[in-house]
Amino acid sequence: MNIKSQKDFFAGLMFMSVGVAFAWGATNYPIGDGARMGPGYFPLVLGVLLAILGGLITFQALVLETEVDDRIGAFAWRPLIFIILANVVFGVLLGGLPSIGLPPMGMVIAIYALTFIASAAGDEFSIKTCLILATVLAIGSYLAFIVVLKLQFPVWPAFITG
Repeated sequence: MNIKSQKDFFAGLMFMSVGVAFAWGATNYPIGDGARMGPGYFPLVLGVLLAILGGLITFQALVLETEVDDRIGAFAWRPLIFIILANVVFGVLLGGLPSIGLPPMGMVIAIYALTFIASAAGDEFSIKTCLILATVLAIGSYLAFIVVLKLQFPVWPAFITG
C-alpha cells in the first residue's frame, strides 16, 4: 500500500477517529428516532458522517496521484500554543477563577484578551486590526448572546457592575 498524499491520508485518519469517538460517546445517551430525536441523535449522526468522510478522504489519499509534494512538514507549535492559550484565558476571564481570587472579568474583557492572544499566533500583528476585530466580536457577541438569546453571564467585570 503506497500513500500518495500524506496530508490527506492523516487528515482522513483524524476525521475517522474523531467521528468514531463522537458516535461511540453518543451511545451513552438516548438516541430516539427521526421523529423524536434524543440527545444522542445528533452527535451519533454527525460522528457517523464524519467517519464516512474520513474514510473517503483516506481512500482517495491511497488511490489518487497528487501533482505537488504534500508531505507533512514541521509541527507548528507557536500557533497551537497561542490558540489554546487564548481559549483558556477567555474561559478564565469570563467566569473568573475563585481558587486564586480572580473575579469574573466579563464577556467584553474576555473577548478582547482572546483576540489579542490569538492574533499573536499569526505571522503579522496589527494592533489597529486587533482592536477593530475585538470590538466587532464584542458587539456581535453582546447582541447575539445577551440581547437575542437572553443568556445570563457577566458582560463587564464584577468590580464595575457590583
